[in-house]
Amino acid sequence: MYPNLYYLFRDWFGVEWKFLHFLNTFGFFVAVSFIISSIVLTRELRRKGREGVMFPTEETIVVGKPASWGELLTNFILGFVLGYKILALPFVDESLKTNTQEYIFSSSGNWFTGIALGALFAFLKWKERNKQKLPQPEKRAIRVWPHDRVGEMTMIALVFGLVGAKLFDAFENWDTFIQDPSSIFSAAGLTFYGGLICAGVALWLYTRKHKIPFVHFVDVMGPVMMLAYAIGRIGCQVAGDGDWGIYNSAYKTTPAGGVFPATSGDFEAALTTHAEYFARHGSAHASFVKPKILSFLPDWFFAYDYPHNVNEAGVPLANCSDLQYCTHLPVPVFPTPMYEVIISFILFGILWMLRKRIHIPGMLFGIYLLFNGLERFFIERIRVNVKMHFLGMEMTQAQLISFCLMLGGIVLIIYSKINHKNMQPRTS
Repeated sequence: MYPNLYYLFRDWFGVEWKFLHFLNTFGFFVAVSFIISSIVLTRELRRKGREGVMFPTEETIVVGKPASWGELLTNFILGFVLGYKILALPFVDESLKTNTQEYIFSSSGNWFTGIALGALFAFLKWKERNKQKLPQPEKRAIRVWPHDRVGEMTMIALVFGLVGAKLFDAFENWDTFIQDPSSIFSAAGLTFYGGLICAGVALWLYTRKHKIPFVHFVDVMGPVMMLAYAIGRIGCQVAGDGDWGIYNSAYKTTPAGGVFPATSGDFEAALTTHAEYFARHGSAHASFVKPKILSFLPDWFFAYDYPHNVNEAGVPLANCSDLQYCTHLPVPVFPTPMYEVIISFILFGILWMLRKRIHIPGMLFGIYLLFNGLERFFIERIRVNVKMHFLGMEMTQAQLISFCLMLGGIVLIIYSKINHKNMQPRTS
């Protein structure tokens, strides 16, 4: 496991660069997913423009004005925050560098680097506007295509996605949230469907405002979101953020990390030895031995103990001298993030192949909803999550939402098909 890039570089290259503690692996992959998705989204919106289903809108802008006080202040604040936190890293206490979350939400930083970078950002904004300054500012009409707005769309998806992910996580783990309301500000605990729903509503409002055909927009977003999900789940697996499955009692762990086949009574012995841990986290398990047809796969593909996981969940690792992340799970679990990575990339590939073959608006997004719901509904059967009771059934929040997505996907596919037929010109 690589909770941050320090551990990755230490393992792969044998170097111990302390500043890499600050770069969380999960956050790194989330950033990569947004960057790659933005590139793909831009490309696909351009293609839709060439197909004649996306159109530009005209906007009036004022050029030649000097930078306003509001712009200068905004740039100063942005530069100050980055300078106060990022540039201050060489000057803060060494223990804070190993705990990114504690450092980010603490008051620690450096005023000099903050003010210096803030002043530089404000100066650069002033200089940029000063070069474009005209004796008399003038209004100009410009045409803006949907693909020109991808930067704004990405920021909206990021902000509302994170807010939604935290809110839905708080609802799902309400008892824990009530005990510690400050956990809403932590980087741990993000619910994908919460982010999907809130970001989706925000983007719907944005597309309405800028007259972007929403049905064609979501057809583009279906494959893009599947790709982003696959990349993001790589971060879950590599960092060990707790999105793993139930215990696989067919395997056991070694004190220093690693898994190998268990024998009769090993699981029960682990329950006794680590009774306090299992009392807090439960003991839901299944016994699944690697089938002969898949003998070429490593044991950890079926049961993994997540050593050095970012949540610091589990029991102490033998011979670990790090200040943090010296734990692993006492019994290995099904690595469900890895399964989701593989399945999501396969589903993305299918959607990507279908995107030019399906010409009925809304149908591709309906297929995405169906795929997304199916994948998540069944992976939840072996995944650790809080159960809830709904209409006499026991299921997780994600299963309930994924069921609604499957139903919505089927309805959208049928509706798109019927509505498309009704719009076809009749022949006499």
